[in-house]
Amino acid sequence: MTAQALIQVLASGLLMGLIYALIAVGLSLIFGLMDVVNFAHGEFLMIAMYATFGLVLWTTLDPIVVAPLVVGLMFCVGAFVYVAVVRYAMRTKANAGMVQIFSTFGLAILIQGGAQYFFTPDYRSIKTSWLGGHTLDLAGIFLPWPQIYGGLISIAAFAALSLISRTDFGKALEATREDQGAVALVGIDRNKVFAVGWGLGAALVGLAGTVLAIFYYIHPQVGATFGTIAYVTVALGGFGSVFGALVAGVIVGLVEAITALILPPTMKAVGIYALYLGVVFFRPSGLFGKL
Repeated sequence: MTAQALIQVLASGLLMGLIYALIAVGLSLIFGLMDVVNFAHGEFLMIAMYATFGLVLWTTLDPIVVAPLVVGLMFCVGAFVYVAVVRYAMRTKANAGMVQIFSTFGLAILIQGGAQYFFTPDYRSIKTSWLGGHTLDLAGIFLPWPQIYGGLISIAAFAALSLISRTDFGKALEATREDQGAVALVGIDRNKVFAVGWGLGAALVGLAGTVLAIFYYIHPQVGATFGTIAYVTVALGGFGSVFGALVAGVIVGLVEAITALILPPTMKAVGIYALYLGVVFFRPSGLFGKL
């Protein structure tokens, strides 16, 4: 193992880790706002990837160009899911936690089944894009441009979230998160805040979907694969912590890359889930969580 090869592995892991962080941050945002885990989060990612694929075929534009349309679509999907499903699940008096879990879990099964019915289980991919198949050579370290683009988009998204937190809307989100009863006394409609929060969470994972669609196969089960990684990332960073999702995503990406270096590449997920078990046993609140 040469130093150059090690740097190559770490750089690749860092870029994928930033993409994992982008996938996970919407999940963490929603939990921090409402204490609800969205078990359909991976399926939101899958919808975004299919939407990107469909728009590219329909318009012949590049995935980068259609990304804003997909993000807007996913915002509407997230807000609709809150209004049509989650809002009613939260009103349940008995076993509210279980009702919330099974409502989003059932939604995930419904979305995945619908994708299999309408799109078949076949794997699809975007054949041509501006970034696809191109790499950046940095003194012998080869970095794929789609992953570089994904890493930069992830950093930009986290920077935008930081700016949003300083706006009136961001303060309304934080206030609703801290005390839902108190915000009603000052005229803030928590249902509107929750709907926008779900929309924002879905928009973020939609943005990640447009990135993944450039270099990853699109199929009905793709959401389950990345959704599981997102849960591990959120658990490591701390449920509800946006900054924790960023740090944990990078850690997960590096652990995955190093595991693939030590073990056969088909077993690269072993390191991720070993990391998850370590979090559960030794720091169940995560690195930056408060649970």
